Amino acid sequence: MNSRNRIPCSLALCLLALASIAEPAPLPTATWDKLPRWHGFNLLEKFNVGKNERFKEEDFRLISELGFNFVRLPMDYRIWIKDKNWEMIDEAALKDIDEAIQFGERYGIHVLLNFHRAPGYTVAKPPEAKDLWTDPDAQRVCAMHWATFARRYRGIPNSRLSFNLFNEPSHVTPERHAHVVRLVAEAIRAEDPARLIICDAREWGNVPSPELVPLKVAQATRGYQPMGVTHYKASWVNGENMPSPAWPIPRVSGFLHHPNADGRQSSLRIDLAQPAAATLRLRVAEVFNRATLLVAADGTPVFGREFATGPAGQGEWKSSKYHEQWKAHQCAYDCEYEASLPPGTRTVTLSNTNGTWISLAAVTIDGPGGQPSTLPLQSDWSAKPVPPIRFDARNATSPFSGMPMTDADTLWEEYVAPFVALRDAGTGVVVGEYGCFNRTPHPIALAWMEDCLKNWKRAGFGWALWNFRGSFGVLDSERTDVAYEDFHGHKLDRKMLELLLSYRQP
Repeated sequence: MNSRNRIPCSLALCLLALASIAEPAPLPTATWDKLPRWHGFNLLEKFNVGKNERFKEEDFRLISELGFNFVRLPMDYRIWIKDKNWEMIDEAALKDIDEAIQFGERYGIHVLLNFHRAPGYTVAKPPEAKDLWTDPDAQRVCAMHWATFARRYRGIPNSRLSFNLFNEPSHVTPERHAHVVRLVAEAIRAEDPARLIICDAREWGNVPSPELVPLKVAQATRGYQPMGVTHYKASWVNGENMPSPAWPIPRVSGFLHHPNADGRQSSLRIDLAQPAAATLRLRVAEVFNRATLLVAADGTPVFGREFATGPAGQGEWKSSKYHEQWKAHQCAYDCEYEASLPPGTRTVTLSNTNGTWISLAAVTIDGPGGQPSTLPLQSDWSAKPVPPIRFDARNATSPFSGMPMTDADTLWEEYVAPFVALRDAGTGVVVGEYGCFNRTPHPIALAWMEDCLKNWKRAGFGWALWNFRGSFGVLDSERTDVAYEDFHGHKLDRKMLELLLSYRQP
C-alpha cells in the first residue's frame, strides 16, 4: 500500500473505538394504556434528603452496557425546597435531575421520576406534618411541585420520561385517592398535556386501583411478596424476628388449638421416610391463655410442657398483651424447645392437648447426619387440619413434602392476575419495585425471583429491581454466599444478572 494512503495507527485505533460504540436501541413507545416491558433498576441517590447525591453517569452507562433500558428515581421533595419551606423550589437543586434525564437519553434508558416523599405523604419516617389525602394545603403544594416538573420537562417524549406520582399509597380510600390523583394530574397536564403519568396502586402497590382508570394514568405494582422471603432480617420491617425463609413455602399453620376448637388445627403429624434417631426442635411463638404441648413418637410421649401466660416480666415469655374481652393474656415466647426421637421413629405428632391455643414458628429435625432441616410454619389462626407431612432427610433441597405450598401459582393468583385484569381492561401496568434483601440465602432468592419473572413475562409486565448497587442489586450487594465477579471495579452477582437478562424484553 502506498504510504500516503495509510491511516496513522493512533487515528485508526480511535476510529475503531468509535465504531465499536453502538448507538442505544430506540426506546419503545409508552402510553398510559399500554406500557412497554421495561427492564431495569431503581437508583437511590435522592431517595432521602439525608443522602442527596448526584446521579452517577457510570450507573447509566453500566445499566445500558449490561442490556437494560429503564430506571426509576425515587426522590424526596425536601431536596429541592429552600430553607425547609415547601412552597419555595430551588431551581438549582433540580439540575441533578436534569442531568439524570440527559444520561437516560445518552444511554437509551427510560427515566421514571417518582416522589418517594411527596408534600404531605410518605411511607418513611418521620411522617409529614400535613396529610396529602385530607389536607387541601398539602394537595395544593404537591400539585405545584409536580406542575414545576411538568413545565421543566415539557416536550421530552414519553418514550424517554414518565412521572410516578406517589410511592405505595396506603390507608387511603379509593375516593380520596382518586381525588388527589385527579388534582395532581390536572396540574401536570396544564403544563404538559401529553405527559405519561404512572400511579402506584393502593396498599403498598398490591391492590389495583380501578378508581384511577377514568384519569388515564397507568399503574405500578410491586414484587415483595411474601415478605418473609424478600425482607428476611431487614431492620426496617423488623425482619430479624422472621423465621428462616424457604421457597416455595410450605403452607402449614403453626397454630395448635384445643382439640374441641370447631374443627381448627389441633395437631400436626410428620411421617419419617427414614426411621431413625433424630432431634426435634420446636420454636414456640405465642400462647393464648394457656396450652399444653405434647410431642409423641409413634404414639409414645417424648416431650410435654404446659405453657402459662401472665403479665409482662412474670414468666418465661418475652412480652404480654391482655385481652379484656376474654380476660386472658396473649404472650410471645419466641423460645426453642428440644425433644429426642428414639431410633426407629416413624411418626411424630405435635398436639395441644389442653388449653386454648399455642403457635409454633418452625419445626426443625436434625437427622442422623446432624444436618438440620427446618419447616417454617405460617401464622394462620383459622387453619384447618392438614394431611400428614412427609420428611425425607435424603432430599437435601426439599426434605418436607406432601403439603400445600405458596409458590409461583400462588403469586400469580393473588398478586399478578388482578393486575392482568386491569391491563386487559385497558390500563398499562409495570412492576415499579421488587427484589430480595441480601440476608435471604442466595439460592432461595434466585428461585423466588425466577418465579416472579416468569409470571411477569406471562403477564407482559416490565419491572425494576429495587436497586442496582446495594443490598437488593446485582452490584455490590454484600451477600455472604455469592462468588462475585469483578466488573469495572464493582462486585457483580453474575448468577442474578444472567437470570434477569434471560427475562428481558425479547
